[in-house]
Amino acid sequence: MNKLSIARFGFAVAVACAVSYLGCVFVMMTVPQEVAIRFFNSLMHGVDVTTIMRWDMPLWETVLGVIEIFVLGWLFGALIAGCYNCCGKSLT
Repeated sequence: MNKLSIARFGFAVAVACAVSYLGCVFVMMTVPQEVAIRFFNSLMHGVDVTTIMRWDMPLWETVLGVIEIFVLGWLFGALIAGCYNCCGKSLT
C-alpha cells in the first residue's frame, strides 16, 4: 500500500473546497435571485434555502469564507490521508 502525503492530500482537498466555494460565489453574482434559489434548492435535495440566502455579502466576508473553507478542507483532507495511512491494509 502506498502512503499518502498528508500535507499534499490536505492541500488538494483544500483547493477543491475553495474552488467550489468560489463557484458558488460566481453563481450568486451572475444569475438572477430566482435562478440561484432554484439552483441551490436542487443541490440541497429540495430544502428551501430562500430564508438563509444573503444577497448583500461584503467582499471581506467572501474572502474570509474562502480562507475558512480552505483551512477546513485542508484539515479534512489531512484527516482522510492520516486515516488511510494508519488504517489501510498493507499489501506486503
